Amino acid sequence: MPESLLKILDLFFFGFHSILILFNVFGWMVPRWRFANLITLCLTAFSWFILGIWFGWGYCICTDWHWQVREMLGYDNRSSSYIHFLILKLTHINFPENLIDYGTAILFFTSFSISIYLNIQKFKRSKKNR
Repeated sequence: MPESLLKILDLFFFGFHSILILFNVFGWMVPRWRFANLITLCLTAFSWFILGIWFGWGYCICTDWHWQVREMLGYDNRSSSYIHFLILKLTHINFPENLIDYGTAILFFTSFSISIYLNIQKFKRSKKNR
């Protein structure tokens, strides 16, 4: 694959994956986005916990694909998690990976719980209004 295409893919994954992460954490705040947020959180959970059975706990297909692109570019992916990688890239601070993993899990399960709750409330209101 040409290096220029790999660099475009690298930038694409930085942008797409970062936006997906932010949407997972904050998407429930916008009422029109709540159902889509629940879907992306479910897909994330599926990747982490179901695909993770075969590929390792917390497996993310987006991370896997981005790592493959970066390896073809000759970059060293020193982090075991994408969030750790992003924080390291953005701040140049190498926080302990287990701290980042715990923080990621707390944010994920908090966002997932809020999204489930708000989507159930919306479903109940729409059912009541029928």
